[in-house]
Amino acid sequence: MLFNKKDKSNVETATGEVVSVPPSGIRLIIKEILKDKFAIFAIIVLLAVLLIAFGGSLFVAKDSMETNILDSLLPAFSPGHFLGTDSGGKDILSLLIVGGRNSIMIGISVTIIAIIIGLVIGLVSGYFGGIVDDIFMRVIDFIMVLPRFMIIIILTTIISNYNAFTLVILISLFSWTSSARYFRSFVLAQREREYVMASKASGTSNFTIMFREVLPNISSMIIIDVVLGIAGNIGVETGLSFLGYGLPPSTPSLGTLIGYANDPVNIMSRPWLWLPAVALLLIISYMVNYVGTVFQRAADARQRR
Repeated sequence: MLFNKKDKSNVETATGEVVSVPPSGIRLIIKEILKDKFAIFAIIVLLAVLLIAFGGSLFVAKDSMETNILDSLLPAFSPGHFLGTDSGGKDILSLLIVGGRNSIMIGISVTIIAIIIGLVIGLVSGYFGGIVDDIFMRVIDFIMVLPRFMIIIILTTIISNYNAFTLVILISLFSWTSSARYFRSFVLAQREREYVMASKASGTSNFTIMFREVLPNISSMIIIDVVLGIAGNIGVETGLSFLGYGLPPSTPSLGTLIGYANDPVNIMSRPWLWLPAVALLLIISYMVNYVGTVFQRAADARQRR
């Protein structure tokens, strides 16, 4: 397939010849986003959520999150409590802001750790292949068949001084495997390319080839995995907290707020306790996954070209 002129960049070679090169993965992603109006809207919504969650939490009054029996179970739009209060008199809006920040932070932290581990293992496994690849893949296959939710639940009950940092580590232990397989598949294709063969022939070290030549060529895939990984890991934390095995009860999160829906009375008579957290989780998940779909479409377009 030939490139359109607007999709190419002109580069002058050492001999003075001007050649056209395909656009980079980052440029294609930006172009795909600008073509999709809803993708722009989704990014704006996500930025607004991040601004409110991280910026708004700085202005949340501590007394609004303290127990106050006199203000217990106030409905939404009550004076001084826009989204009402819970059974302890804590302000739901304050809990939603701080809880959203905690869930997002855990999702981002787990994703960063999982991407780093998965990327390194995927690069090494895909680049060297052979026995190295076989060993890594068998380890990954073993970890992926383990019931990670059950193991995390068991570990949270036996670990003393359990906190948010502990939860991040536990989730990360099982989250890197899919990233490693994902990156390995692309590295397997890249290692047979001419630029890799030429670098090997010129005596370039394997470390340099992997991290300075192969890695930039899968940059768009890394972005896709980061975006989709954040949404997935937020969901994992929310699910664990909903079941009571995520963040400690004293630490707000979207999962702990949604946990109010475990009581049939709250579902029918007190929707302000759990509905805002459900709505926020749905918004984050849908918008992040849509943006990830746009990134995937851009990566597929680049691969076709």
